[in-house]
Parts: sequence; C-alpha cells; structure tokens
Amino acid sequence: MKRKIWLSLILAALLVSAVVINAIWFRPWSIRVFFERVSLQQALDSPQALSDLRLLEPWGLRGHNARLDDNSDAQEARQLARSKQNLATLQAYDRNSLSPADQLSFDTMQTVLEYELAGERFRYHDFPVNQLWGEQQSLPNFLLSTHQINDRVDAEHYIARLKAMPTTLGQLGIKQTERARRGIVAPHFALVKSVANMQRFIATPEERNPLYENLARKTSGIESISAEERQLLLAQAKTALQKQVYPAYRQLITATQALARQHTQNLGAWSLPDGAAFYAWKLRGHTTTELSPEQVHSIGLSEVARIQGEMQRILQAQGEKADDVGAAMKKLGDDPRFLYPDTDAGRAQILADYKTILAEAQAALPQAFGHLPVAKLDVQRIPAFSEQTAPGAYYEPPATDGSRPGVFFANLHDIKATTRWSMRTLAYHEGVPGHHFQSALAREQSDLPSFRRYNWYTAYGEGWALYAEQLAWEMGLQTDPYDQLGRLRDELFRAVRLVVDTGLHAKRWSREQAIDYMSQHTGMPESDTVVEIERYMVDPGQACAYKVGMLKILQLRETAKTRLGAKFDLRAFHDLILAAGPLPLDLLERRVNDWIKESAATR
Repeated sequence: MKRKIWLSLILAALLVSAVVINAIWFRPWSIRVFFERVSLQQALDSPQALSDLRLLEPWGLRGHNARLDDNSDAQEARQLARSKQNLATLQAYDRNSLSPADQLSFDTMQTVLEYELAGERFRYHDFPVNQLWGEQQSLPNFLLSTHQINDRVDAEHYIARLKAMPTTLGQLGIKQTERARRGIVAPHFALVKSVANMQRFIATPEERNPLYENLARKTSGIESISAEERQLLLAQAKTALQKQVYPAYRQLITATQALARQHTQNLGAWSLPDGAAFYAWKLRGHTTTELSPEQVHSIGLSEVARIQGEMQRILQAQGEKADDVGAAMKKLGDDPRFLYPDTDAGRAQILADYKTILAEAQAALPQAFGHLPVAKLDVQRIPAFSEQTAPGAYYEPPATDGSRPGVFFANLHDIKATTRWSMRTLAYHEGVPGHHFQSALAREQSDLPSFRRYNWYTAYGEGWALYAEQLAWEMGLQTDPYDQLGRLRDELFRAVRLVVDTGLHAKRWSREQAIDYMSQHTGMPESDTVVEIERYMVDPGQACAYKVGMLKILQLRETAKTRLGAKFDLRAFHDLILAAGPLPLDLLERRVNDWIKESAATR
C-alpha cells in the first residue's frame, strides 16, 4: 500500500515537472499558459512593477521589493530578443482553432509584439534623462507613492532600494552618453530642467529630503518597530542618501550639464536620425492606427474649429466676449470668482473639492454602467520637488491586493492653473468615470489573461478618459455653463495637441511656435502651456492619442445606436468597452461590431 502511495506521488511529481518544464522552456500545450508565461517574464523583469501590482505579497514573497529595475541597454536587448522568440511561439499556435476570446488575446499580443519589433531600428531614439519621466525623477516618486512600508522588512527593503539608486542613475548616464554618440540628444530645455530638478532634489540636508521624511513618517506609526530599530533604520537611510544617492545625482548632474552646453537646440523628432520614420512609428504606436501625421494634423484643425464654435455659443449666452475664444478663456482664468487663495489652505481646499466632485460622480455611475470597480480612489498632491515640470495631473492605478488605492495626483504648483470651472472635467478624466474606473476595472477582470488586464494602449486609455469627460456631462454632472466651458476647453486642448504635436515633429514647428498656437487657441496659463509643449517634445505622438481614441469610441457608440435602435443599451455598451481590458483601436472596433451583430440577432 505504502509503495503504491509513493509511486502515485512520484508519478504526480513527474507530471507536474513535465507541465512546468513544458510551460517554461517549450511551447505550452495551452495558449493561455503561454499568455501567462509572457506576463510572468515581463513581471519578473521589473521588480518595480511587481511592487506596484503586489501579486506576490499575498504569497509571502517580498524579496523583489528590495530591488530596482535593470534599465540598461543590455537588458533592453535581452527583452527584444525574447519578444522575437515569443512572437514566433505565438504564431506557432493555430489561431483558427482557438475560442473567440483566445483569438482576441492572440491578436492583441501579436499587435504588441509586431509593433515592438518594428521599432528595433529606433531602440536608441529616446531621452533617458528628461524633465518629464526620466528615472532620476520617477524613481523618487515611485519610492514615495508605490513602495509600501508596513513593517521592519519593508523598511529594510526601502533602504536597499536607496542603496541601489546609484546603479540606476549610472545606467541613465551611460545611456545618455551612448545616444549622444549616435546623434540623439534631448532638447536643450529638457536637459537644463532635468538638472534643475535634480539640484532641487539634493539641495536640502539628508534629513529633510523627501525620501528620508517618507521613511520617518511611515515608520512612526508601526508598533512592531521599536524606537531603537526605527532610529537605526533612519540612520541607515541618512547614510545611504549622504554617501550613495546624493553623490550619484551629482555625477549625473555634471554629465547632463556638459551635454546641455554642447547641445543648445530645441527641435522635434524630425531632427533625429531617420526622424520622419521614427515619428510615424511612434504615432502608430500611440494611436494604434495607420493615420499619417498629415491626417492627424487635419483632424486637429477641424476639431479645433468645431469646438471653438460650441464654446463661442456658450460664452455669448453668458454675456462674455466670444470673438476670440482663447482670450475669453484666459480672462476667465484670471477671474477671482474662479480662483483659490495662493496658500496652503487654498491648496488643501482644492484637494477636498476634488474629493467631493468624485464622490458625486461615484454616486451617479450606476445610470451609465452595469459593473463598477471595487478599488478605492484617493486624491493627492504631486510631490513638490517634481511638480514644476510635471503635467497638470496624472493617475496611478491601485494595487491588486487592495493595499493601495488608485491615486489621482494633482499639480498645485501654480494655483492659477486650477480654476474652479476646470476642476470637474479633470476629476472625471483622472478619476471616475475616467482612468481610475477603467484601470481598476481592467485589473479586476480575473477571467482575462494577465497581459490583457495590465497592458496599456494610449489611444484606448486616454481616449476613454477623454470620452469620460463628455460622458459625465451627458450624465448631468456638469450643469453650470462655466463647467461646460471647462469641459470644452479641455477637449479643445486635446484637439490642439493633434495640431502642435504633428507640427513639432513632422512640420518642423519651433517650440515657441507651438507654445503660441496652444496659448492663443486655448487661453491656458503660460506655465501649463510651456509644460505641455515641452512634454510633447520629449514624448512624440503620445499627445495625439487622446482625441483619436475619443473619436473612435464616439464613432462606435453612434454606430451601435444607429444599427440597434431601441435595442441599444448604454450600460451594456460601456461594460463591453471596459470588460475586455485595454485593446488596440482596431480590435476594439471588431469587438463592438461583433456585439452589434449578436445584439441585432436577438429578439
């Protein structure tokens, strides 16, 4: 009897081993296993992504929280080689034998991998150090907002990451030098402002650095950490900042200053080696369409004219001068009726008012959606050391284990940039029913392959968030005419992006020409306009995805309404758009068209 039990155990172990070996080293028997293998490969390559998702913590696995990502060119080359292998493995499956759900996953992964491999020739066409998202800036933000500290081990991991920062900063320096050797250098302003941000970050004594203060604050309320242990942890953090982090920043500052002295131009992607092809590739990736720069530019001009016409009618109805929309909105932006006090109390009130707006939106969601996300949402200020060059707002998704909510980060550096009539639209975009609603819901779709839950397509994600701004108005959440002007001004802003992004990178517009165009047509504060244009210059094509994605979703909704008539259900349409996770626009369109056919066939 015992012998049979042992034989059964041995056979079971061999079977499990065979399955594991097949899944890891060969083409898995099931394509769903392959999908998860690809996701696991990507996750294991990024300790920081694992900290964000918190997939392993419920299993007691936390070692990744002590490490930072490998951002070297060698690592990127390894990832590219693996993508080639993964594409070959994917295409070895018989797509026609798959279920419709698996066919959609197949097509989605194939789109991603083929696009990545098409960009192999542009693998050095990036700016490792820039004012917007360089690791020298995003890494401190990651440690402040994503790395959790709930016990002594978490605190020790935090300190280990501080000690690892010089390696990351060193990789940035090496990559920046390599790209300069190839004639690829960030615009002058990006280098100069990156230096200023880094200098600001290390300007204070170590004990007043945000990374030290963060550790001190988060360990102060943890009962399992004794006073003696806490002092030891803080001393280790101070030493890491003093002897490792600050010197590494100084070294990167020196190198970036030297590059800025040599490179004094502020030009678009067209100026880079093979720049026209590079921009076309970037535009295709962000919009997930085959639209040319000229087509995108033309759409932008048309949308600018249409939206300005709508705004003029509202301005006239309110007794405002409407002949120049940009000038009218600038006047409203300076109107004391719509401004908060330029004080700490005024900024605190802004955050409180955002939370009130979002609570109202949350209560109204059931009228337009059948399924709501479980994850909570918080509103926080962008860290002060980075807000001067940060966008007006951004969103970070929640952890999958519920330990961290989604966060809408608001930029409160220039108090005049936050007018009361603009706040509702921004809250709907970043929070609900925008980014938080879409991202949290995607992460909660446990029946989808992991890459479908966590991947990001700019046109889908930003297109949905821009669509959500209009949807909130349609739901009756913006009844004040000035709030409606705020919504349209933000949509106008996204239409202007189509014009200036293609202008900068395909039509050889200057930085100043783009700033003037955006300022004249939107009336946005100068501080916001400069940040936005400089953002587009270091991330070509990204700004075009918002309007392209929104227009596609609106087109699909109108098509469904026309074909289904009385059968059209807005709640079902929205659930359909969101339940499949992020998708390239052509695959989203195919999914909606299939739904229309099925819905039309039912009685």
